[in-house]
Amino acid sequence: MTDDYYRVTLPASEQPTQWYNIVGDLPAPPPPPLHPGTLEPVGPDDLAPLFPMALIGQEVTSERYVDIPGGVLDVLRLWRPSPLMRARRLERALDTPAKIFYKYEGVSPAGSHKPNTAVAQAFYNRAEGVTRLTTETGAGQWGSALAFACAQYGIDCEVWQVAASYRQKPYRKTMMEVWGAAVHSSPSPATEYGRGVLAADPDHPGSLGMAISEAIMMAAADPAARYCLGSVLNHVLMHQTVIGEEALLQMAMVDEQPDVLVGCTGGGSNFAGLAFPFLREKMAGRMSPAVRCVEPASCPSLTRGQYRYDFGDAAQVTPLLKMHTLGHSFIPEPIHAGGLRYHGMSPLLSHVYELGLVEAVAIPQRECFEAGLQFARAEGIIPAPEPTHALAAAVREALACKESGEPKTILTAMCGHGHLDLGAYEAYLQGSLADHELSESEVAAALESVPVLA
Repeated sequence: MTDDYYRVTLPASEQPTQWYNIVGDLPAPPPPPLHPGTLEPVGPDDLAPLFPMALIGQEVTSERYVDIPGGVLDVLRLWRPSPLMRARRLERALDTPAKIFYKYEGVSPAGSHKPNTAVAQAFYNRAEGVTRLTTETGAGQWGSALAFACAQYGIDCEVWQVAASYRQKPYRKTMMEVWGAAVHSSPSPATEYGRGVLAADPDHPGSLGMAISEAIMMAAADPAARYCLGSVLNHVLMHQTVIGEEALLQMAMVDEQPDVLVGCTGGGSNFAGLAFPFLREKMAGRMSPAVRCVEPASCPSLTRGQYRYDFGDAAQVTPLLKMHTLGHSFIPEPIHAGGLRYHGMSPLLSHVYELGLVEAVAIPQRECFEAGLQFARAEGIIPAPEPTHALAAAVREALACKESGEPKTILTAMCGHGHLDLGAYEAYLQGSLADHELSESEVAAALESVPVLA
């Protein structure tokens, strides 16, 4: 292929048929989840009320590869393989010698990477006779994806959306309802926990931790229901590795390897989906990219949180997870316009970070939206607020290449389009979108809720 390409398209016959599990290649296994009562590692019976056994098995396996069922591949073929794009117009706008590639996941029916795991989770639940799934969502990408996936397999879907996003992004609710989901603003009057929060503060902005609590409580109370999580857990990250496996093949088609890989990180699934297959190659000595997590300065779990066992939800009904956390009681500022609002980072990605395999940086949202506008005006695609964090890091790297004259190859994941996030762009264009960087006192106060284990 000549060097004048813009889009690298992988033949459908090359679509990955296995997920990659990085646990099998790590020098040490990640710490296990703990039962909050006994502080012993949780077993399958502890998780069975929430997840089907197939997903529990994927959560704990150390097998390096897991076959993707045909019933999942059939739905993924609606949009996979997704394109790898070269951002030539952005390169020219930045006047950089760097090459900027992005793996574009906005081609999925829900407009993001989230259906890669939503389809798999809905498939396994349906195979075990589950008829109702509950979940949480922040900005709405995950709720939309699960609503779409449930429609493919004839499963009822119920979503608790963080109240601040529910108010900011009304068409996300509509999208979920089009696919048949029931949507609640969280905290909600539908659960005892939500009613308690609303009684204390009727205008509470909510948090992902609260929405998780409500969704789990509703699933646990219904024998026909199970719970789905859109990020954080090992099986979710594994399902997303189709992104990186495709990107590896696509970059090889144009004889390229990344010098720098950057991805936005909230719970960790988008970043891991792109990065873990490349980390496999790096650990095997076949390439040596710098691999960088990019998170919002308003929710900096990796860069300013602590690596400790903490609850995954606000009501403390989940197992204790060893992760980088700001504290399960952390409430992000409503002024933060993107997703990436979870108080903790994926335990597996946190472990990978502790092993020194990846770097992390936090970027304020105005710089992120500025990068999003640069990208949209050059490349034509309006990015969701989440990937603007990775774009901001890519722009920083490209400008450093301009300064040094070093022509690096940069790879990032454009994990979704921003067609339903235009309210945030409007706020940025009007100058009303504010930055918020947590003070030391705010971080300390949030971390007070983290349990102290003997």
